[in-house]
Amino acid sequence: MKFAQRFAYYLVGLVIGLFFVALVFSGKDTRCNYFPNSRVLNNIRNKPFNYSEKASAVLAEPWIDTIDIKNTLQYGDVDFDQSSTEFRKAKTYIIEGKTMQNIPIILKISNREDKAILEEITKK
Repeated sequence: MKFAQRFAYYLVGLVIGLFFVALVFSGKDTRCNYFPNSRVLNNIRNKPFNYSEKASAVLAEPWIDTIDIKNTLQYGDVDFDQSSTEFRKAKTYIIEGKTMQNIPIILKISNREDKAILEEITKK
């Protein structure tokens, strides 16, 4: 069998395989959260999200908005050194991000089993 024939068989098998892989994964909401930072942020985003009174008071100020909070929960960095992640307790995470005006902010979020609560928002 010549190289061209072998290459043609390879391409046909590759196309059929890619078709079946696309068919299997197209209907599912799959995410690849392998790193701890993305797993924590995904866990917080998928729970009901509440605001404490202190955080609501800061959100009433004109320099920050709920869109900034959502963007920080999407693209922010979790500071695991300052976070409290003890077993069987409500975990408290410190997340660093930026607002739409490029103001660095720090979010303190209490991550419970049933919900996540934004405890406080501070400028960095």
